[in-house]
This record gives sequence, C-alpha cells and structure tokens, in this order.
Amino acid sequence: MTVETKDQVIVKKATRDAFGEAILQLARENKQIVALSANLAESTRLDGLIKELPDQYFEVGVAEQNMAGIAAGLALSGKIPFITSFAAFSPGRNWEQIRVAICYNNANVKIVSTHAGLSVGADGATHQALEDIAITRAIPDLVILSPADYYEAKKAVIAAAEYKGPVYIRLSRQPSPFITDESTRFEIGKCNILKEGKDLTIVAMGLMVNEAMLAADKLEKEGISAEVINCHTIKPLDKQTIISSVKKTGRAITAEEHQIIGGLGSAVSEILSENYPVPIKRIGIHDCFGESGSAGELLSKYGCNCDNIVEAAKTLISNTK
Repeated sequence: MTVETKDQVIVKKATRDAFGEAILQLARENKQIVALSANLAESTRLDGLIKELPDQYFEVGVAEQNMAGIAAGLALSGKIPFITSFAAFSPGRNWEQIRVAICYNNANVKIVSTHAGLSVGADGATHQALEDIAITRAIPDLVILSPADYYEAKKAVIAAAEYKGPVYIRLSRQPSPFITDESTRFEIGKCNILKEGKDLTIVAMGLMVNEAMLAADKLEKEGISAEVINCHTIKPLDKQTIISSVKKTGRAITAEEHQIIGGLGSAVSEILSENYPVPIKRIGIHDCFGESGSAGELLSKYGCNCDNIVEAAKTLISNTK
C-alpha cells in the first residue's frame, strides 16, 4: 500500500502480511514447521503456505481451544506449530488451553494473533483485542512480541521459530509505515533506541512506535528532546535499556494500542517503581471498550496518536520542571 502526502510518498504494509511471507519461507526450509488456523487462513495470510505446502497446514475450524491443544501435541511430538487467529479469539477464547496445554508443558508452540488493537477498525469492540497483552503477560514461560512494522514482524516470526518455547506474537490488520529496514537489529528481549533524547523517554510498542517517532519530531521543533524506544518484546522486558534511558531523561511516557491496565504501561511502571521511580504518563485505552470506525478515527478518539503523546510530554515536562 502506498500513500501520497503533500511532501512525500509513504509506503505501508501490514505486519500480518510479513507473517504470511515469513512462515512460508520457514516452512520451505524446515518440514517440522506447521501452521494451524481456526477458519481464518486468508485473514492471517496463510494462503501461500496452503497452496505450496498443504501437508504443513492444519485447518481446525472455528475451534480455537482445540487448535491450542492440537498444537501442544504436535510440539511435544517434535513439530514447530504456529497457531493463528484474530487476537480476540486467540488468546481471547483459548487462554486456558494456552496456559495449561502449551505453557505449563513448555511446548514449543508459536501463537500468532492478527487484528489486534483499535486499528481493526469497523469490526468493532468485539473484535478489537485490547486486553491480550494483559492476559498473556501473566502466564509463566510465555515470550510476548509486538513488532512495530513489516520488517520487524518478519524478524519476529523467524526469531520465534528459532526460540525453544512458547511465544505470543501480536500483529495488526492495518498497514503501517516502515520504521525499520532489513538491516535493523532484532533480538528477543532487547529494545531498540530509535531516537536519542535527553528530556523524556517514550517507550512504545507495535503501531504506536510510528506515532512516537512522529511525536518526537514535533516535540523537537518545540525544543523538547525525546528519546524513543521501540519495545518490541513485552516479555521478557528489557529492563536495562529502559532504566538507563530514564536515568538520563528523568521522565517516561508509554504508548500502546492496548488497555493501559496490564499492558506495556503497566510493565514499564512496575520496573520503574521498583528500580528508578520517575513521573510517568501512559498513552493507551483507559478502561473502556472500542467501537466501529476507521483506524485513524478510533486512534484519535481514544487518545492513541502522536498528538496525544505530544500533549502528554508537554504536561509531564511542565509539571516536573
């Protein structure tokens, strides 16, 4: 997808598209890699794998709980299964099976969930998973990844396949701008500092990383230097990078397309309160459900865009000078 603006052409691509390409590449190279779908193969971009490698695909129908159990069995038999659905249904509908069948057994299953966050848009509140990080973060032994763009999503899928143990990957339906490129480092458990600054730290995940970068550019024009951290791994959280940044800036903002309760904002607040307490503001969904609308309209209404980050930064600096 290409978007033309007055000054430039912005190329966008959805992170779910990256998954479709990456899983096909991995399955070609390793016959132990298989994919499972709960009747959403087209939406989760498994079309290419089904067409080229049908023996490495399992369609379980609208049965997300069964899908998790089947995947656990496949993993314990030596396969590397990727289970796929909308985030509202997996982990939304099969949380117990993910907890017991997959994570309790430390089964080598990868849970790939698309259509997360408000940016699902017109599908509305029932399909907008705004709680998935909160419910998965509490499960022991589960790695949680939320890539910022297309390139990072491909790397996250490849890294998950190489990692021994359960992994949850949160992907989006909405195309988003490229922030990283093929050479950008990706390592599970390590944040990336995209822009250095000295006045405050912005820790963002997923599609909100782009909003954080836009906000940092606007703040810079007003004489405010913001450090932007791409927190693609929510668990295990890169405590060292975040704490080191905040020790330099003295203030923090978190930005997520998720409830501020139990999500990235909670995770960052927890480590800072224990290690280096500073003033912090959390950008995200404030304990409410979403609604139908375009992605842009919803992100604006619910306070999840660059302007909201800019406003929060100004307030934070004003109150802590």
